Amino acid sequence: MLISRRTLMKSTAASAGLVLAPGLQTFASAQTTDTQGRVMSDAGYSRIAETPEDFKRLGLDANNIALWEDGLRAPTESGHYEWWYFDCHLKDGTSIVVFYTKPLTSADWSLTPEISIDITRPDGTIHKAKLRAAPEDFSASKDSCDVRIEGNRFVGDLNKYRITAEVEDLSVDIELTGEVPSWRPKTGHFYFGSKGEPEKLFAWLPSVPQGKVKASYKIGDETFEGTGVGYHDHNWGNAPMQDVMHNWYWGRAKVGPYTVIASYITAEEEYNYQPMTVFLLAKDGKHVVDDHSKVAFSTANNFADDKTGKPVAGLSTYVYADGDTEYMVKFEHEDTIIQDVFADSQPLLKRLAAKALGIDSSYMRLQGPAIIEKRVNGELVEHFEDHAIWEQMYFGETRTPDK
Repeated sequence: MLISRRTLMKSTAASAGLVLAPGLQTFASAQTTDTQGRVMSDAGYSRIAETPEDFKRLGLDANNIALWEDGLRAPTESGHYEWWYFDCHLKDGTSIVVFYTKPLTSADWSLTPEISIDITRPDGTIHKAKLRAAPEDFSASKDSCDVRIEGNRFVGDLNKYRITAEVEDLSVDIELTGEVPSWRPKTGHFYFGSKGEPEKLFAWLPSVPQGKVKASYKIGDETFEGTGVGYHDHNWGNAPMQDVMHNWYWGRAKVGPYTVIASYITAEEEYNYQPMTVFLLAKDGKHVVDDHSKVAFSTANNFADDKTGKPVAGLSTYVYADGDTEYMVKFEHEDTIIQDVFADSQPLLKRLAAKALGIDSSYMRLQGPAIIEKRVNGELVEHFEDHAIWEQMYFGETRTPDK
């Protein structure tokens, strides 16, 4: 899910100004589950579609990902959105490319294709460019990933991808080769519903959880080349994310022989702040565990961010337990490298209106060590540690985890 594609703005709700106290916070809610796997509450429900009926209805194979799943999945007209996302970490910097069918906060718009390129150099200098194209300059295949916006292209087959884009004085030519097979959390469809209302959808396919990258890119007249590690995922839905999700932690990391993708999503107030956990652990290029029902998430050493005022976990922990085997993944906060309050980037009048309404949606990019441990019968048998970057998206009003 990292980064600049997260520059969204919450359209409603005022900040309550609450601050987390230091100490352990465990996230839990009183809830029941119906026969369709829906998490029910008085206010509404959220669910990850995972029943046999869900797979059949969506035409998905529980054990295999088909090429068409990375093709165009959502209508391009009003009421829907979709994007294909890529990021990579090179020895000489970071490059990010995003293809949209429309701005992410504007699902009610008609087709408005966009491309953004972000390149961060080793000295911390960030170069950004964005292109908004005409609807007739967009095309996407329904059979596989082949997205074209003007002369730019994002094409691949769930293993090998080629991304070529040029916007203003930035251009990229990237080859991505998968090292970890494509994966989705069950069907990859997250539903949010209220009694008597149609379900709202957010869908997610990590097409390349981890891959090798060979990149050539230009900044102005300078050309650079590098290799590194990359990631590609695909999202679509029929409701703005800020309308269904209150906040989330999301991170991916390569730690020793392991690759981890982990996320903890809290639904909006309408859906009773119900939590959903996403978790994949792969080792040596093979999926090891991914059953979200066996994962517990907790935070410790929470603090209020000095710019956004949002609660941030000093330590976030995912524990996967199955019989006598336990995997623990920990993200330890050392530094916050991006602190974005979305209203600050708006034109003056919109910025003043947002502040008057108390709108303070924000995005934070965090970094520090990621630790993976495996225990069998309580005995530590594996321990790996490496540097990682993860994110916290906070659309809604500031609240304590147990509010």
